[in-house]
Amino acid sequence: MLKFEKTLPVGLQLYSVRDYASKDFKATMQKVKEIGYDYVEPAGLYGIPADEFRAVLDEVGLTAICAHVPYAEMVADIDKVIGDYTTLGVKYIAVPYLGDADRPGAANFDTVLANIKKIGEKFAENGITLLYHNHDFEFVKMPDGRYGLDYMYETIDASILQTELDCCWVKVAGEDPAEYVKKYANRCPVVHLKDFTGEKSQNMYNLIGLKESAKVTSTFEFRPVGYGKQDVPTILRAAIASGAEYLVVEQDNPVEQTSLEAVEMSRKYLASLGF
Repeated sequence: MLKFEKTLPVGLQLYSVRDYASKDFKATMQKVKEIGYDYVEPAGLYGIPADEFRAVLDEVGLTAICAHVPYAEMVADIDKVIGDYTTLGVKYIAVPYLGDADRPGAANFDTVLANIKKIGEKFAENGITLLYHNHDFEFVKMPDGRYGLDYMYETIDASILQTELDCCWVKVAGEDPAEYVKKYANRCPVVHLKDFTGEKSQNMYNLIGLKESAKVTSTFEFRPVGYGKQDVPTILRAAIASGAEYLVVEQDNPVEQTSLEAVEMSRKYLASLGF
C-alpha cells in the first residue's frame, strides 16, 4: 500500500455537483460534508446572497478556501467580487476560464494580462490572492516559443498571480502534470485533481458544461480521481514537495455515476492513500 508521510487537505470544486447544488444548496453541502470533504471551492453562488451562502457552509461545517469567478465579472465590478468573497472568507479567487477572444495568441490577450495584473493587485490589497485555473488552450506557443501559460506567469509577478494548475488539462495538452506542479513550486497553493480517459478531441469542451445540449462524439471522458489515466500518486508527491496548501477535486461531467457518486469515489480513493 502506498504511504505518504505528509498529506494535504482535500476540497471539492462545487461545479462538480452543480446539478444538485442549484436545486437544493444546503442538502447538497450536507452530503458533500458527509462524503468527507471539509473544504469547498464555489463556482458561483446560485443566486444566494454571500452572507447566506457562508451561513450554510458554517452550519454544515465546510470552509470555502477559494472561488472561481468569471474574468468578466471581476473586470465589471471588482469591489462587489471582493465584498462577496471576503464574506465567504476565501483566501484565493481564481480566473476559471477565458473565452476565445481573450486567450493566449488572441489579439486581446495583452489587455487580458493587464487586467489580470490590476485585479491581482486589488485583491492583494484586500488580503486575497489571485490564481489562474488553466485548461489546455493556454499551451499554445507564443511568438517567442513559450507556452501561453508560462508567458502569463513570467509576465505577471508571483506576488500578484499564483497558479491553480488543473492536472487534467496539463495532461491533455501533452505535458506532465507532476512536472508542471514542480515547475511552479511555491507558487501552486491550490492543485486541481481531475482524471480522465481518452484523448484530446475537437469537441471535448462540450463536456465541461458550457454547451449542455451539444452532441459529444469524443472518446474523451472525465473520470473520478484514481479511475482514469492520471498518475495520481506522483502528482500528490509533487504537490506536497512544491508547497501546495490544498488539493481540490473536480469532475466536470460524470459518465457512469451521478455527480455526487463520482465525487464520493474520488474522495474514497484519496482517503485510501491517507488524504
